[in-house]
Amino acid sequence: MVRKLAALAASLTVMASSAAPAAAEPVTFLPGSAGAGDPYYPLQGNGGYDVGHYDLRLRFDPDDHEVDATTTITATAVQNLSRFNLDFSGPPISGVTVDGARASYRRAGQELVITPAKGLRSGSTFTVAVSYAGTPKAVSDATGRQGWIRTKDGAFVASQPDGARSWFPANDSPADKATFSFRVSAPEDLTVLANGEHTGTDGADDDGYKTVRWEMRQPMAPYLATIAIGHFVVSEGTVGGMPNVTAYDPSLAEESKNLHDVTAKAVAWGTKLFGPYPFSSTGGIADGNGSVTALETQGRPVYSGGPTDDSEIVHELAHQWFGDSVGVQSWRDIWLNEGFATYAEWLYQEQHGGPSAKEIFDRHYRKTGHFWNLKTGDPGQEHMFDEDAVYLRGAMTVHALRTKIGDRVFFSLLKTWAQENRHGTATTADFVSLAEKLSGQNLRSFFDAWLYQANKPRL
Repeated sequence: MVRKLAALAASLTVMASSAAPAAAEPVTFLPGSAGAGDPYYPLQGNGGYDVGHYDLRLRFDPDDHEVDATTTITATAVQNLSRFNLDFSGPPISGVTVDGARASYRRAGQELVITPAKGLRSGSTFTVAVSYAGTPKAVSDATGRQGWIRTKDGAFVASQPDGARSWFPANDSPADKATFSFRVSAPEDLTVLANGEHTGTDGADDDGYKTVRWEMRQPMAPYLATIAIGHFVVSEGTVGGMPNVTAYDPSLAEESKNLHDVTAKAVAWGTKLFGPYPFSSTGGIADGNGSVTALETQGRPVYSGGPTDDSEIVHELAHQWFGDSVGVQSWRDIWLNEGFATYAEWLYQEQHGGPSAKEIFDRHYRKTGHFWNLKTGDPGQEHMFDEDAVYLRGAMTVHALRTKIGDRVFFSLLKTWAQENRHGTATTADFVSLAEKLSGQNLRSFFDAWLYQANKPRL
């Protein structure tokens, strides 16, 4: 009997031991990378998380040109994060919170390094709020001035490729798109415009400031976000059943007199050629001092100094399909944006009484010398907006492809490319693969000659 009891006790001990829960594995939290790996802008973007939404709240004082702002970002951790970075070179910061708790932070050049009170587990959604105040300043590099641009009565924003950090903290990679909310307060005699749809205006407060709200409900890369504050002549209408809102500074009336009508015409034309317009509103803003060129800010391009002609409006609106909705993952593939938008100009001329795309192609193909000295598919950071290599030779690549695969396949390719990558990002390799699939041709040597050789391709 004693032996039986001893055996039973030993058995219960084994059972109890096997039923005890295993000790939890310790969770290791690591910093997110400072940079998303773009070959032209290594510090642009950041690792460890994906942004879902930006909420920008900004109060603008035109007298001293200062802002008082809070940007709240909703993001998802894609690794166990001990800390993470945002891109921000804007005004002094007064505080940072993560999930409502105070977080420590430091600034290192364009990087804002944030350490939350506790680690963020992979897969978790978190919010980070950054409050700051002061005078935003544009940033400059070999591609020119970008970001927050001061005007005589306010400001406007044109951030390609690296200027978003001048006015709000962001994961400023073209590959990380998110939705946006704008809540901008300014003196009631000024107009406030932004991306997307106008969702309301609050009456003036005791200081005479009104608050205007805009929403961009489709994913947008940070460099495509814009606001414009100042005195404007605003026109409202519809095209294809969606709002068309255009505005111009009164001093640009002559340059901008056709902005509203040509915008509607170009969107309707592009919809027939490229497929459904990818956003829920359109328009344009003419403002600024001519210090930057036009930019395809999402849904509502900006024209610094006013649009120069109809082709410029067609170009920026073509970007809504090629560059905005279908974005690049890396700036090295910028030809996918600029070559397609430039070729849209050629097609528009071809179909509206101007020279044919072939005539324009032939004129440029006869050029010699430096015109052929850069690689269209990898021009380098300093030359990513080179008129010859990226815009014109990019458009020539598109036309040469049209000639090689024929109009039926080519125009199907344009629509398929825009639809399959709608609101996403893509690469040159993706485009080559789709072109080969639809044409049934091996196009590797063709694209290599047109994109990756610094010499004149043979026809």
